[in-house]
Amino acid sequence: MGAHLITGAGSGIGASVATRLAERGEQLWLLARDARRAAELRERFPGARTLVGDLGEPAKLSWAFGHQELPVELDSLLHIAGVVQLGEIGELPVKAWQEQLNVNLVAPAELTRLLLPSLRLVKGHVVFVNSGAGLNAHATWGAYAASKHGLRALADSLRQEEHGHGVRVTSVYPGRTATAMQVQVHQQEGRDYDPSRWIDPESVATAVLTAVDLPRDAEITDLTVRPGR
Repeated sequence: MGAHLITGAGSGIGASVATRLAERGEQLWLLARDARRAAELRERFPGARTLVGDLGEPAKLSWAFGHQELPVELDSLLHIAGVVQLGEIGELPVKAWQEQLNVNLVAPAELTRLLLPSLRLVKGHVVFVNSGAGLNAHATWGAYAASKHGLRALADSLRQEEHGHGVRVTSVYPGRTATAMQVQVHQQEGRDYDPSRWIDPESVATAVLTAVDLPRDAEITDLTVRPGR
């Protein structure tokens, strides 16, 4: 039984991955923004451990974790949480840039830094659930795409740095997926939302777990998942 720390386990892709791992009898460590959310996650995933830390304030994560028990050994760190706020460069305020960069890029970097000793101990795996926006930036997606392009760079650098420690690193680039975030995106775009048009979160979860379960002689570095209909 392995130990896996997941961000974004409350909904969407993160919830699908957490459910699948729990069904396999794996030990879950779930990151929550506050104590109330942590309690909700423990109720939803019996037997799971929780850590409290706000991805929107990455500078405080080290202090927060210093007052909590961390996993000694970690088989995978799954960065799945994310936020999006669309807007043209000429209109998007600094606050929107900072929030997306903090949650989508700086917090994953800091979480990885804090948990690398636990990952190195068992030659664990870091998975960054990125986005198609991490490969191509379109109008009104500038800030979000910048955070995701940065996440790709973080993953690529980490992979080279940690290869000698046996830590594998994978970036997964899903296209539009039928999650609460996609509902929000459609609202911001002023479009009607039809979940049947987009990828099921379970399919992205399958892609994530395929990378994690791959035999040790191989490493999936980059995995693009596009809508199949």
